Amino acid sequence: QVQLVESGGGLVQAGGSLRLSCAASGRTFTNYAMGWFRQAPGKEREFVAAIMWSGSSTAYGDSVKGRFGISRDKTKNTVYLQMNSLKPEDTAVYYCAARPYAWSTNKYEYEYWGQGTQVTVSS
Repeated sequence: QVQLVESGGGLVQAGGSLRLSCAASGRTFTNYAMGWFRQAPGKEREFVAAIMWSGSSTAYGDSVKGRFGISRDKTKNTVYLQMNSLKPEDTAVYYCAARPYAWSTNKYEYEYWGQGTQVTVSS
């Protein structure tokens, strides 16, 4: 079955960087879109970034544009989220997700989800 496994979370000071990884397995992800979402305590799950497996298209949430970068390594079946200039408000559990055909900012349109990785940014 499909598995998405996130890693790379942790505690970092404001202004620092982290790189999250999402290892995907269980099917061929050609023609799939991979997304990153995050959820802070008491808040809705929020779109962060997305990329087509082909790499042909990327998208970012307004709150992370210019600071975060999404990429994928086909040879490793892994999607990355490079997070720079981190702020305390970036603190959340970060989730990897996958859906067929096109990326979406709507969490309900994603078919597969990972378990999440905690990112904590201290001020």
